[in-house]
Amino acid sequence: MTSIGTGYDLLNSIFSPDGRNFQVEYAVKAVESGGTSIGIRAKDGVVLAIEKVVSSKLLKPGANKRIATVDSHVGAVSSGMVPDGRHFVDRARDEAQSWRQNFKTPIPTSDLASRMGGYLQAYTMYGSVRPFGITAILGGYDTPEETPVDGEVGSGPKVGAGGKVEGKHGGPFLYMIEPSGMYWGYYGAATGKGRQVAKAELEKLDLAAGNMSLEDAVKQAARIIYIAQKDNKDKDFELEMTWISGPDGPTKGRHVEDAWISNVLPT
Repeated sequence: MTSIGTGYDLLNSIFSPDGRNFQVEYAVKAVESGGTSIGIRAKDGVVLAIEKVVSSKLLKPGANKRIATVDSHVGAVSSGMVPDGRHFVDRARDEAQSWRQNFKTPIPTSDLASRMGGYLQAYTMYGSVRPFGITAILGGYDTPEETPVDGEVGSGPKVGAGGKVEGKHGGPFLYMIEPSGMYWGYYGAATGKGRQVAKAELEKLDLAAGNMSLEDAVKQAARIIYIAQKDNKDKDFELEMTWISGPDGPTKGRHVEDAWISNVLPT
């Protein structure tokens, strides 16, 4: 049975006879035409990087940021439609703020990815909205800590009034969230136009071994972006990068955009 037929791509709440959601597939196409974004999880932090094509000589260098701070310990980057990416960041910030207000602690990166995955998935279920035209990469460094519990209703996870519950394991975390709302944890992630080349380069690094330092990850991220950009070598581009280190690292467990990276990259 053919999957091409009138009406199956008019609403994202309709599946084709062979189980495809064309609106989500169109959103993926929008992502594939965007600049290349990558994330690398090192042993002591996370690096995010993106290739920003300079579409006009009149653009002010460095003015159009694509990497954003979600919370003090979490950053985000996305490929695809820029306005959709900005709305994604705004919503992620709301989720992080809500978590702080309710639980008096920073939101774990995994919980933020789960909430944002659910948010994007909701935009694939109703005919009155369209899927997000982005794939987002979240990187964060969670600090191990005990979560205080005061026993009040709505105060968070409990093991008894006035008790404490063991906090989540700390360390660097990296997640990629697709237009469908599906998200996975990664050691290295890539999306955008040069994703295939970037993925191949990331696989060569053996990131799962957990031996790469944050400084080396910065250098590798820059190298991979330049390699992935070769297909568009006739176009100028900016390399935007950021990193989040552990408490003993350069950023002291916080997301600090662009800080000290120029001192690490080779000239």
